[in-house]
Amino acid sequence: MKVIAVFDIGKTNKKILLFDQVFNLVYQYEEKFSTTVDEDGFECDDIQLIQNWMVNTLSVLVEEGKFDIQAINFSTYGASLAFLNKEGKLVKPIYNYLKQVNPEIQESLFQEYGGMDEFCRQTASPALGLLLNSGIQALWLKKEKQDIWEKVENALHFPQYLSFVLTRQITSEPTSIGCHTFMWDFDKMQYHPWLKKEGLKLPKPVNNDQVYPALIKGKEIKTGVGIHDSSASLVPYLHNSKEDFILVSTGTWCISMNPFNDEPLTSEQLKNDCLCFLTPEKRQVKSSRLFMGHFHETCIARLNHHFNASDKYFQNIDYCEDAVNSINLKFGRALLFFPEGIEKFSEGLEKVDLSVFADYDEAYTRLVMELTRLCVCSIELVIPKKDTTKTIYVSGGFSRNKIFVSLLTNYFTDKKVRTSEIDNASALGAALVIAGNIEGFTTNKIELESK
Repeated sequence: MKVIAVFDIGKTNKKILLFDQVFNLVYQYEEKFSTTVDEDGFECDDIQLIQNWMVNTLSVLVEEGKFDIQAINFSTYGASLAFLNKEGKLVKPIYNYLKQVNPEIQESLFQEYGGMDEFCRQTASPALGLLLNSGIQALWLKKEKQDIWEKVENALHFPQYLSFVLTRQITSEPTSIGCHTFMWDFDKMQYHPWLKKEGLKLPKPVNNDQVYPALIKGKEIKTGVGIHDSSASLVPYLHNSKEDFILVSTGTWCISMNPFNDEPLTSEQLKNDCLCFLTPEKRQVKSSRLFMGHFHETCIARLNHHFNASDKYFQNIDYCEDAVNSINLKFGRALLFFPEGIEKFSEGLEKVDLSVFADYDEAYTRLVMELTRLCVCSIELVIPKKDTTKTIYVSGGFSRNKIFVSLLTNYFTDKKVRTSEIDNASALGAALVIAGNIEGFTTNKIELESK
């Protein structure tokens, strides 16, 4: 059976998945690895363990011969750089993006390039602090760890490093560079000038469909350059949707992504947790974030305790238009679950008086009504004045919430709201982006909507 292998590397779980020629998942294995620490004692992924597992897993699969691996690609979390010396070896572990660094490092960039608002607008990157803006990792290394920096010959984003392990090719690609890195000038659609000035050498980005040969146990296998997981999750929709769309990916974070909004990011949008990243075709994706899943989970815990309900009771509550209308009349427009606003959600939740609700069903329906209102505001941030989108796809946990989906449908009367449950969307996207260069694989049969 001919397959494409994808290594899908998350912060917690590391997976290998095999997709057949029509992109059915035919094999999956998941592994968790112990972490290590960097030179400062801060926890980080043990990259040596991960890459050894990757090479050994491929070797075993090739030797077993059950699957005929035609290609390999990688989907990984972002905001992580691998620094290589002249021999192509890591000079240090890949740093954890949650590591704190001196805030003056990013301030120096802001001062030189028009202030924080202008610099963040140019690079479509909110100032996230820590090492979450991956360009700061390089600047921090140069300014505060000169002995390490002097050994650095190349810097690769995480997906490209995994590809390098197999192909020895030094590469860069749009999706990893374009996601809150401070590295990409979205006005000029090229690397920002500060990189050259600071002596950070990055290769010219290649397309995400680029493949190079890798030799695994004597078998030559076409190998991709990897892709950032957020961009990867969009690929099945970009390949198969017949209409322009917005993808609302729900989980702990609700991420609303519009690949059909080419308006420049504004300072106001940045302040409201918006950013831009790039598709494999270097197309801007306007994106907004809402901590909706966290809000939901925390409130559920309070409701369960107050009403003495089971953990999954809320899953049985259906949408009822009469109930929604009655609740609106009873409580009006105030955000009962967010009396201090979303920024001070935890403090505000302690002040919520659950005794005002007749029962659990009424309280839960009201909660989802308020979450939907917040989500609508978040989606509207990525809708341009000249809007061409016709469909909103809702994926993830909230796609199974009938109240949420019904309320969203009632609000966006000019669009079709569709629920979508594509399993392993990031891994599937990583397979799809290289499929055009792999003989015998078709990319136009992915079912987008839930049945």
